[in-house]
Amino acid sequence: MKKKKILIVEDSWTTLISLKICLEFAGYDIYTAMDGEAGLKMARSLKPDLILLDIIMPKIDGFSVCQSLKFDKEYENIPVILLSVKNETKDKKVGREVGADAYLAKPFDAKVLISV
Repeated sequence: MKKKKILIVEDSWTTLISLKICLEFAGYDIYTAMDGEAGLKMARSLKPDLILLDIIMPKIDGFSVCQSLKFDKEYENIPVILLSVKNETKDKKVGREVGADAYLAKPFDAKVLISV
C-alpha cells in the first residue's frame, strides 16, 4: 500500500520536528517547509494528501497559502488543517473563509491530530 503524503508547513523548528517524527511513526511520508512561500511551491509540485499549515509564518502567512490552494481547481481537494496559537473566534472564521478543512489550536495533542 502506498503511504499517504503529508506536507507540514511550520516555521517553528521544534514543532516541525515533533510533528514529523510523530507522523512518520504513524506511517506517513512527511515533507516539510519552513515558510509560506516554500510551502505553497511544495504543495503545488508535490500534491500531498494532506497539508498541516501554520498561520503565522514568514514570507506568506498560512491564510494566504490556504486560500491560494483552495481557490485553485487543481488543488482545492487537498485537505488543509490550520495549526495556530491564534485561537480566537475571528481567526477560526477567517480559516473557514479561506477554505481550511479544520483548525487546531496550539498546543495540541499529537493523538488528536492523527485522529483528525
